[in-house]
Amino acid sequence: MSVMADVYCVPMYRSTSRSRISIAVAAAVAISAMLTVDPAAQAPRPLAPAYRAPRTADGKPDLNGIWQALNTANWNLQDHSASQGPFEFGAMFSIPGGVGVVDGKEIPYKPEMLAKKKENAANWTKLDPELKCYMPGVPRATYMPYPFQIVQTPTQILMAYEFASAVRTIYMVDHQEAPNDFWMGWSNGHWEGDTLVVDVTGLMPNTWFDRAGNFHSDALHVVERYTRTGPDHLTYEATIEDVNVFTRPWKISMPLYRRLDTNAQLVEYKCIEFAEELMYGHLRRQPVNP
Repeated sequence: MSVMADVYCVPMYRSTSRSRISIAVAAAVAISAMLTVDPAAQAPRPLAPAYRAPRTADGKPDLNGIWQALNTANWNLQDHSASQGPFEFGAMFSIPGGVGVVDGKEIPYKPEMLAKKKENAANWTKLDPELKCYMPGVPRATYMPYPFQIVQTPTQILMAYEFASAVRTIYMVDHQEAPNDFWMGWSNGHWEGDTLVVDVTGLMPNTWFDRAGNFHSDALHVVERYTRTGPDHLTYEATIEDVNVFTRPWKISMPLYRRLDTNAQLVEYKCIEFAEELMYGHLRRQPVNP
């Protein structure tokens, strides 16, 4: 029987002051017992130890593997609803809705540059560099709906992308200024604790960030951060700066997932032949009527 039940069972035929005091004391003890909490139960639980990635031979976090983003950032970096794509394809190439990856949700365009972005968005089925199989640039190559592979050594890290067979080398030693502009930029890397930090400059202005028309100039500067957060997860962050287009730097972030398929590998996807008719068909010599 509970303590409170015992209290209610106290005989009430003694009506003396001593009896009433005894009953009150017993009730107070019972209520106190019910309200008392074991201090051990209130003690904060110890935090789980932070994930420690496996190491390569030189003691750095092992990022080797085939990775892929699982989001809709390639369609639009910002929050967006599902919408119709090219009407002639019906639902097949409609645009899936998605949650954005921009920290703070806003891309801080200069007013005149925002007008250019809106023009791009209205004509993306004709203007998006992806249509022409241009190499996607950084950071877009990371979150296109295709896998990419990281091959890591102490002095260089290779990133190979399935789309357009794009590749880039991250130089971990002997850092240099970009000698020229490149589709995939010039990448110098270093480690900050367990995070790979990549400084990317020398990027061509002919790429977009997504199919929504978000764009940049040849002043684009990207700082990427890759952190191994689990056996099959990386956290990817990219801080984007372009003084010609944006009023301030801004950042995107997302998880990347290891491909665990049996015999996972990059499959050749040289898409330039798929774009030749679009780009050069109008130049084909027409037969002359006899």
